[in-house]
Amino acid sequence: MKLVSSLLLALALSGLRIGIGPASAADVSAGKATAETCAGCHGADGVSQMPLTPSLAGQSDEFVQWQLVYFRSGTRKSEVMGPIAEALDNQQIRNLGAYYASLTPPRPPSALATDPLMQTGANLAIEHRCKSCHGEDFAGGGPAARLAGQREDVLLKALRDFKSGARVGTGVASMADVTFELGDADMQALAHYMATQP
Repeated sequence: MKLVSSLLLALALSGLRIGIGPASAADVSAGKATAETCAGCHGADGVSQMPLTPSLAGQSDEFVQWQLVYFRSGTRKSEVMGPIAEALDNQQIRNLGAYYASLTPPRPPSALATDPLMQTGANLAIEHRCKSCHGEDFAGGGPAARLAGQREDVLLKALRDFKSGARVGTGVASMADVTFELGDADMQALAHYMATQP
């Protein structure tokens, strides 16, 4: 059932890119205008100051689009984002993806290289091959999220949600596989490490 759901979502997202006819190019200015309603939670410059609310600045275009499609379809559950995404058409989703991708990512909080939690997180990132999807510098790309500099509370919630099955990935079970063996202390270390990466 999850595979069928993932395939349907993949088709829906590909419809954003190729559509029935030629898709309109994304319009960053229109995305900025649409994003004004998002600024109250995600920040005027896409950098969130609100607990448990992700920063979107610097996320890849495709990642933002995937998440909005997930919210719009109800595959990713959120009482706040569900209704917002349902009101967006495909062009608005394209525009928002392009807009947030154009913004400067958040600056991470400074951390000591000798911080034991950071060291544990770095080791876990190597062990679980986080760079293979999220990039050498954890800046994400394609459907994979930018992790570097993201809010620590957001990262921890995402890891917990992937582990519990409350959140799905982009058509593959990689995050469920990664989090399967992680205890909560491991997830806290990974979230701490990723949040402090530039």
